[in-house]
Amino acid sequence: MFELNGVVYAGTSMDSVEVSKVKPLDDMIMLITFTSGETRLFDTSVLNGPVFEKLKNKDVFMNPKIEFGVVTWDNGSIDCSPEFMLEHSYEYRLIS
Repeated sequence: MFELNGVVYAGTSMDSVEVSKVKPLDDMIMLITFTSGETRLFDTSVLNGPVFEKLKNKDVFMNPKIEFGVVTWDNGSIDCSPEFMLEHSYEYRLIS
């Protein structure tokens, strides 16, 4: 357990992680660049619960925004922490 900005979280603290770029791809996959410079693939189908059901609508999924380093959709009514996205994403390498 740790505290950050007056909020108590379960788990262990990670260094501050933010998203700097996001590009939605096909099949609920996103290409995400973090402020560390690392670019990774994130499969949004791992997001469960009623709040994430709207992401199945392609118009909603294809229009993410970054607000304060966090990916949001649907005018901010849906979001996902950058720490979760980093932890549940996959390495991305361009093959030249």
